[in-house]
Amino acid sequence: MGGFFGTISKRDCVLDVFFGTDYHSHLGTKQGGMAVYDPQRGFQRQIHNIENTPFRTKFDKDLAEFQGNAAIGCISDTDPQPLLMRSHLGMYAIITVGHIRNADDLVDRYFSHRGHQFMAMSSGKVNSTELVAALINQKDDLVSGIRYAQEAIDGSCTLLLLTPDGIIAARDKLGRLPVLIGRNEEGCCVSFESFAYHKLGYADAYELGPNEIVKVTADGWETLAPAGDQMKICAFLWTYYGYPNSNYEGVNVEVMRYRNGEIMARDEIHKGQLPKVDYVAGVPDSGVPHAIGFANRSGKPFARPFVKYTPTWPRSFMPANQEARNQVAKMKQIPVPELIEGKKLLFVDDSIVRGTQLRETVEFLYESGAEEVHMRSACPPIMYGCKYLNFSRSNSDMELLARRTIQELEGDEGQNHLEEYADSNTERGQCMLKAICEEMGFDSLGYQSLDGLLEAIGLDRDKICTYCWTGKE
Repeated sequence: MGGFFGTISKRDCVLDVFFGTDYHSHLGTKQGGMAVYDPQRGFQRQIHNIENTPFRTKFDKDLAEFQGNAAIGCISDTDPQPLLMRSHLGMYAIITVGHIRNADDLVDRYFSHRGHQFMAMSSGKVNSTELVAALINQKDDLVSGIRYAQEAIDGSCTLLLLTPDGIIAARDKLGRLPVLIGRNEEGCCVSFESFAYHKLGYADAYELGPNEIVKVTADGWETLAPAGDQMKICAFLWTYYGYPNSNYEGVNVEVMRYRNGEIMARDEIHKGQLPKVDYVAGVPDSGVPHAIGFANRSGKPFARPFVKYTPTWPRSFMPANQEARNQVAKMKQIPVPELIEGKKLLFVDDSIVRGTQLRETVEFLYESGAEEVHMRSACPPIMYGCKYLNFSRSNSDMELLARRTIQELEGDEGQNHLEEYADSNTERGQCMLKAICEEMGFDSLGYQSLDGLLEAIGLDRDKICTYCWTGKE
């Protein structure tokens, strides 16, 4: 994933972009970057690796060198950016967020004309943001170029361009990610997360539609290319990725998660499947609000039997050495023995992807004296790796716990019955739950239904992407 933040103002806006970008740190852990424009000094840019150190720490020393009333910043889980591009379309800085599945084909197509070239990264691959810029530069103006790039890309691409005249923002073709505009008396900003600009004194002003392109200046914004009719916004924004304070398409993340947990408990009570437990808890941190909703509806007390120690192990930092990685995972989990020993616990996690960390969590709980551990997933079984936003990045779908379990149960034939396995009301669905419980050590396991998840979000289901659960685009 990744996120971006841009500001254009009648005053120096470097600090706004610094803090606004930092507020997107939950969306990525690899690269951070800022680009600033000043009419006298031109473009200024810096990129840092943030795998081991937070964005704000790496960029704190750069702030004194930056100056300008227009700037963009990004948190990236992929390639270094923003990039500075010079072409017949002028000079601009570019940030992209998304996933290009046909990158190799696009590069080959670009190389078919002599004289074209890319800077290769150490891996030999092409920076995906540079590839997008190359596609944009095929056309005679930026808007036509952005449209051309988004049509050529198999996957998704949301982007920000910083030019001497303003900021151009383009939401991806089917609106899988949000793009919002905030405004104050001195200018405007563009952001993924609404809370990021609320804390900086900007008020909600506009939310781009799918495929819409806008130009933002200190005086306001104008639509350069209208929004499309179709939208497929990612459901995982509410389930996992989104920060609690944020709103997408008018739906608050935290409120959705409470509602989602309530629906899960409601359906278990209706089926008579709610186990007798001492506490309901969330797998910290994103599982906690789902668990609060579950506890409120089930009447079971909410507790925090263990917490994550984040001051020295923030975000998703993990060392390269596997032995050290295992030790860090254990160091993060701090038990509250009084709430674990001899207790029957029901945990709600935001999702179950590969199951590796969850297995370690269950082992840790039993080692800490838990009598029973029941697990609930706040979304349906993940059957397909995301091909649009790189949420569940896997070399193979068989790395996913649900798909791997199905293969072990029924071999290749089982892959023809994924929809049935995803439904806990079927015999195959029950077999999968039982097999996962045996492998992971759960006393019981339940997944939120797709209908329940969509009910919690509350938007028209045709406007929501559910590919990772259904395989349907």
